[in-house]
Amino acid sequence: MKREKYKRVLLKLSGEALAGEAGYGIDNEILEVIANEIKDMRDAGIELSIVVGGGNIFRGVKGATKGMDRASADYMGMLATVLNAIALQDALERKNVYTRVQSAIEMRAVAEPYIRRKAMRHLEKGRVVIFAAGVGSPYFTTDTTAALRGMEMNCNVLIKGTSVDGIYTADPKLDKTATRFEQLSYMDVLQKGLKVMDTTAISLCMDNKLPIIVFNLREKGSMLKIVQGENVGTLVHK
Repeated sequence: MKREKYKRVLLKLSGEALAGEAGYGIDNEILEVIANEIKDMRDAGIELSIVVGGGNIFRGVKGATKGMDRASADYMGMLATVLNAIALQDALERKNVYTRVQSAIEMRAVAEPYIRRKAMRHLEKGRVVIFAAGVGSPYFTTDTTAALRGMEMNCNVLIKGTSVDGIYTADPKLDKTATRFEQLSYMDVLQKGLKVMDTTAISLCMDNKLPIIVFNLREKGSMLKIVQGENVGTLVHK
């Protein structure tokens, strides 16, 4: 199946993607690689916004399972995403990629408050916009934030970077017989219980016909290939 080319893209980055092999904190080498990939997309004229997770620093759900109040744990997780967003902004601006961080929790000293029309204007001016602090409310994941922001920004596609090259029938790291899907429908993902994104995020994308592409973040040039219409990763669509 021939893929579309995309002009305006929402990139979902997990916190774990920034941690590298250590599994926690921010790996500067990984950050550099991601920044280079983003720069290539920006240089190609792609309008790009990014949602970052915070699992490399603190994960709200894990905090809640250890006895913390879920809302408090989720707010801590949101603050962790702001740390990642500032680190990514710094890496990009050292490469002369103009970047703005917008936070759903107001902290004007380090980030703009999230204002949809202002974010749209940044994209039109060629700036990369990084959305931090989730949706600003507990109980919502950054996957759901990515789906929501992708629709608010009128993006053509949501691309999610992972450590594998698409969606498989099982975890390919644990099951050597697992096979990769080239494409799936939203309902396939929900009915098969595939751990791509949480069900709220998938449902939002399905209701608003926002395609999702899952790809290997560590494969050089994969982001640019996706937006240029090459057959990379797994496409989830209607």
